[in-house]
Amino acid sequence: MTLRIFIGNKVYSSWSLRGWLAVRQSGLPFEEEVVSLYDDAWPALRESPVFAPSNGKVPIVWDGDNAVWESLAIIDYLADKVGRDRYWPADDAARALARSMASEMHAGYTALRSQHTMNLRHVYPPEPLTPEVAADVQRIASLWDQAKERFGRDGDYLFGAFGAVDIMFAPVVSRFRTYSIPLPALASDYCEAVWAHPFMVDWSRGAAGESWVIEKFERAAEQA
Repeated sequence: MTLRIFIGNKVYSSWSLRGWLAVRQSGLPFEEEVVSLYDDAWPALRESPVFAPSNGKVPIVWDGDNAVWESLAIIDYLADKVGRDRYWPADDAARALARSMASEMHAGYTALRSQHTMNLRHVYPPEPLTPEVAADVQRIASLWDQAKERFGRDGDYLFGAFGAVDIMFAPVVSRFRTYSIPLPALASDYCEAVWAHPFMVDWSRGAAGESWVIEKFERAAEQA
């Protein structure tokens, strides 16, 4: 059965990117539908049966009559279908770190996420970071360094092969690029690897073809 994933604008929707990457990583056939968030049709659309289970949030994946939303839930649901090794390291120690990092990404880094919204349409010159954002960047770079040094030496990604943690951090990679945030060499190399991944190339190509503009995210980007 073909999966169906409903996502927001590819330019702006960081959570949609995570869900979409998770579906691509599964290798299962799927159809995608992009909905323009915050336009005139969105209030009615989010009340429709398609979005009712997630209370109007994207992404949401339908597998037949089964709905799953929230990025980590989508990853775990798909891992149950196609095998954990597509998403998580096999080694217990590596998997413990990977799951912790993915959960921290899911719940944390609010300063970075609020002050530097995802916007694939622009690349801005570097500007001074607030102390809160600088702390988030330092924490992220430290975790990336730990994962790469301990478990990722045999590949381009945090735990070697592309997986769930890379999916969760992909929107952060895009933010670092959009706002030209300075990074240590290892973190910078990792960002380049993620940005060049075929799935990210496909997503970026889709974003480039979008004409929707959400002014509040453009303003946030201009002021960051």
